[in-house]
Amino acid sequence: MTTAQAGDWLNSLAGGRADLERASTAERVADVLRSRVLEGDLLPGLKLSEEAIGGALGVSRNTLREAFRLLTHERLLVHEYSRGVFVRTPDVADVSDLYVARRVIEGGALHRWHEATDEARQTVRDAVHAGVDAAADERWVDVGTANIRFHQAITGLAGSARLDEQVERLLAELRLAFWVMGDPSEFYRDYVPMNRDLLALLDADRLPEAEEALVRYFDVAENHILSRLRGV
Repeated sequence: MTTAQAGDWLNSLAGGRADLERASTAERVADVLRSRVLEGDLLPGLKLSEEAIGGALGVSRNTLREAFRLLTHERLLVHEYSRGVFVRTPDVADVSDLYVARRVIEGGALHRWHEATDEARQTVRDAVHAGVDAAADERWVDVGTANIRFHQAITGLAGSARLDEQVERLLAELRLAFWVMGDPSEFYRDYVPMNRDLLALLDADRLPEAEEALVRYFDVAENHILSRLRGV
């Protein structure tokens, strides 16, 4: 390659700089919106206003649309022709697939309890305690958020940033499915003691029993959600 050819290639590459900067900003906007899903602020079926969100975040319409595209790819949003962009409602197939992924990822991560750092294990404990405290105060949306944090913390036992990122997306999608269950107190009430019991097994160094408990946990939760989605 000649010097001239190298210069032409670099000039061409520089021409895409604006797109790169916009994409980087769009990813950050997508991170913000995804976090709002995880926190339970964005509900299924909500129509998203480009003007309102763009104004709140101080980003251009093009950047926001790219963020919407990223989140649509993650199945958190859906674009309806001539109507706009809406927060998506997961269906039966989505939930079944999510639990297949969770069994593999969280089950494998839980197996690393003994190899995990003290900080990672404490993060699991903190999430359980936050859920117990929120339930005692009947702050059920906060219980849901603590439950999400609990499962993120289980994944964190693996010490993999890639798994952490993937599970954040999976749990955001699942949080949308949780809203289908209706009254959050009725849905989350049973899972607070299940989280607490699972932690007790881990702290008692009864890892095989904890792994079996997590499998049962996922079976109960999946059937619970699917029954509601199917109208049973």
